[in-house]
Amino acid sequence: MHETLTFSDHLRLINERSTAFRAAVAAAPHLDVPVPSCPEWTLFDLVQHLGTGRRRTAAIVAAGPADAPPEKSAWDDGAGAPREREALLAWWTESVERLTSALREAGPDRGCWTFWGDSQSPETSGAWARRQVPEIAVHTYDVQLAVGDPEPLPDEVALDAFDDCQFTLCSTDVAWPHEPAVVDYYATEGRSWRLRLSRDGAWAARLGAPAASDDPDTADASARGTASDLVLFFYGRIPLDSPKLEVDGDRRVFEQLIAWDPSV
Repeated sequence: MHETLTFSDHLRLINERSTAFRAAVAAAPHLDVPVPSCPEWTLFDLVQHLGTGRRRTAAIVAAGPADAPPEKSAWDDGAGAPREREALLAWWTESVERLTSALREAGPDRGCWTFWGDSQSPETSGAWARRQVPEIAVHTYDVQLAVGDPEPLPDEVALDAFDDCQFTLCSTDVAWPHEPAVVDYYATEGRSWRLRLSRDGAWAARLGAPAASDDPDTADASARGTASDLVLFFYGRIPLDSPKLEVDGDRRVFEQLIAWDPSV
């Protein structure tokens, strides 16, 4: 059974992962530490990137229904992130507070501009709240990796994040440019998903739901692992040939998925 997290859950998880991110940055030896999973970035670059993105998201949510995101001046004062660590951490905390304040004021159902208009996810402030959790969680992993002590994503975060990845980032009405295929994902925590790829686009379903369980098709390719490892694979933090993943079927489908950019 799929357990859907609520808007309040996502706000809670944004704060929890943001606190973990801050703690990881605070524990690093210095801000010039390179981040292996984000080539050419230092720890400072990563904090600036993530904080700036939260400020931009806050402005998008605050703007409400729109055909385009707000102008940069709505979320960027031109000062950038401060270089001194304590000031940078305070700037990060303020970035998250801007985000959560905007989300609380909007509630879960406000219409907003999004970049996923062709997906199966709604274009709402609630969907933006959900999207924040894996972004912050994966970058927390990046910081931990940079200082040599990466931790798996918490189960609650990872299960919801992978579901979001499938329905928001993978699903699209843009035609799949290869042979039609079916891809299944199995989390060892007991949930699973199916992604169907065809000229109609990419469409996700939760296996075990009535519409999916009655589907007689077998998958052309499948991947099994913990929810955390599935998310980290999706974000390119662990490779397809990682021993943490059990991959069956036609591996070329995964390679095609990794290379595919429907926006091009």
